[in-house]
Amino acid sequence: MAWVNRKKIQPAAGKPRKGRSEETMSQTRIRLIGAPTDVGASMRGASMAPEALRVAGLPEALARRGLAVLDDGNLSGPSNPMLPPVAGHRHLPEVHAWNQAVRDAVSVALQAGELPLLLGGDHCLAIGSIGAVAEHCRQQGKTLRVLWLDAHADFNTSTITPSGNLHGMPVAILCGQGPDALVRLASGALSGAALAPESVRLIGVRSVDEQERQLVHTCGLEVFDMRHLDEHGMRTTMQQALMGVDERTHLHVSFDVDFLDPDIAPGVGTPVRGGPSYREAQLCMEMIADTGQLASLDVVELNPARDHQNRTAELVVDLVESLFGKSTLMRLRP
Repeated sequence: MAWVNRKKIQPAAGKPRKGRSEETMSQTRIRLIGAPTDVGASMRGASMAPEALRVAGLPEALARRGLAVLDDGNLSGPSNPMLPPVAGHRHLPEVHAWNQAVRDAVSVALQAGELPLLLGGDHCLAIGSIGAVAEHCRQQGKTLRVLWLDAHADFNTSTITPSGNLHGMPVAILCGQGPDALVRLASGALSGAALAPESVRLIGVRSVDEQERQLVHTCGLEVFDMRHLDEHGMRTTMQQALMGVDERTHLHVSFDVDFLDPDIAPGVGTPVRGGPSYREAQLCMEMIADTGQLASLDVVELNPARDHQNRTAELVVDLVESLFGKSTLMRLRP
């Protein structure tokens, strides 16, 4: 693992949201962890995302929220060899190496009392990120809740998908189903899975393979797909997804940019029509911020090669700001 470009951005004055007192906001340190790789993805391009997000002003936007932003640049790891699957998995050694680096970096940030913000890269990196968070929660006696914002369930296995792309498998691997090397990496000292299925809420799903759907149901994951959002609205959906979150909860958000409708976010590798609108996405982020329990975050699958003038990266920065308290709310809170 290597770091480059050590930099600290001082917090700017900003009014905190409900759930985060001014004192708490001033003490919050965000650790940006760049992981510029697309080894788990179906196409190239996500490796450019960390720099696209920096160019779009992510560090400065977070500083405007009154947060101390620590940016040590990017992790290093193996390049993308662009090879076909071997025993059902593409680039397994490279994916393992990148996830080990991510796991180590996220662990260091959590041990330092910082909020790790992973800048992917593709979604396979959540194996290392959430693996580190799950171990931290066990050590701290915290309850982990993972919100997986994604157009896809990411619960594939090598027997379900012929592509072997590991960015379609991280939830399954975290729940103990997948190649042994990655399951062990995610779970750390545990002999079983890093995550219990009841810790996860999948939100925005609208593209699932038939066998993958069956496996999701068999394992008992809670899924709020786009039909659920259409029928019940984002407000009710998020109330359900956040039910039970309290001061003992470590809330982790794994934000795949293809969660958003491609009309507003074209810069992704696997776009799926019919996702949340801009206002729905803003409400989702603001309701997460209202809990005051957000403690770690992945931002993944931004693909600048498919974007238009960094438009998607700028939208992502806008939404991440909302996760940390930006709002246009005018009415007084109770």
